[in-house]
Amino acid sequence: MGVDVWVRRPGSPLAGVGTWDAQALAQAGEGAQAPAITEAVAGPAVMVRVAETPGVARAPFEPATGDVAARWDALRSEVLSCTKCALHQGRTQGVLGVGPRRADWMVIGEAPGAEEDRRGEPFVGRAGHLLDAMLHAIGLNRGTNVYIANVLKSRPPGNRDPKPEEVAACLPYLMRQIELLQPRLMLAVGRIAAQNLLSTDLSLGRLRGKVHHFGELNTPLIVTYHPAYLLRTPADKSKAWEDLKFARSVFRQLTDRVGTDGDLS
Repeated sequence: MGVDVWVRRPGSPLAGVGTWDAQALAQAGEGAQAPAITEAVAGPAVMVRVAETPGVARAPFEPATGDVAARWDALRSEVLSCTKCALHQGRTQGVLGVGPRRADWMVIGEAPGAEEDRRGEPFVGRAGHLLDAMLHAIGLNRGTNVYIANVLKSRPPGNRDPKPEEVAACLPYLMRQIELLQPRLMLAVGRIAAQNLLSTDLSLGRLRGKVHHFGELNTPLIVTYHPAYLLRTPADKSKAWEDLKFARSVFRQLTDRVGTDGDLS
């Protein structure tokens, strides 16, 4: 049994779908509210199926209490004291994540930066403000209904790409976060996060616009651009808006909030 969703047909004329103008993007980078969005007509789409893992029942969504809360606390303590790779030698602190401990949405990035390392929270600073604006545009807020984390829990020096041994050391922590959170949909932001979660070397461009699946629960996973990249390359913010609309459509259909008429709005 599966859920019907829509996927862009290769070559569809969607470059103008949803734009954030340069001024709004700059404001978002400085902590303003979500940037204004202008809609355009989407191009052709094709129907595919989002497979669900046979025989795997989803646990009812409820607040994290009792044993689950204790497991979150234990995980946080382990991350803060972790010495499994050399990154602990230069970090200020380990950065676990931010958001409610049970949420339908989970956003996963690459690694903490300098400000994240200082404050102990992922996606702060200009890139974090832009991510908040992007999520706000589809009804999400890190304080209420989306959990945000990174593949790495410690900052790599100079914000370099993670090394394979660093990912290997941190990935069990992320797997435990996913197990405790039980998200219905995961959003990987940036090439590094997407490639590590999907165990692939495909480019981000080839990973976008598709429903991937992650882990034993076959959780749907969608790929989009990292907000830091969008700050450097604002011309691609319209593509990021495509991805967000696509993710919202998939989520709505997974939760039976819309039918299968292909409406991406």
